[in-house]
Amino acid sequence: MRLTYHPAAEAEVVAAAKFYEQAVNGLGAQFLDEFDRSVAVILEAPDRWRIIKDDKRRYLMLRFPYGLYYRLVGDEVRILVVKHHSQHPDYGMGRT
Repeated sequence: MRLTYHPAAEAEVVAAAKFYEQAVNGLGAQFLDEFDRSVAVILEAPDRWRIIKDDKRRYLMLRFPYGLYYRLVGDEVRILVVKHHSQHPDYGMGRT
C-alpha cells in the first residue's frame, strides 16, 4: 500500500502536535508517535474501518481525541482529514 496525504491533513497534524507541545513539553512528540501508530494500523487493513460518507473511512486515535479520515484509491491510502472530535462533523469532508 502506498500512503499519501492531503496537504491540509499534513498541516492539521503539525498544528495538533504544536498545540500539544505548547501545553506540555514532550506531548507533541507523543501525539506524533500515536499518529504514526494509527497510520500503521490503517495500512495493515485499510478496509477494516467502516465507510462514514461516500468512500471516506474513519479511524479513531486511541490516546488523543482525533479521527483520521481516509479513502482507498487502488493501492493507495490517502489521509484526507485529521480532525479533533470537537470540530463540526462536516469539517474537511469535501476533500478528495
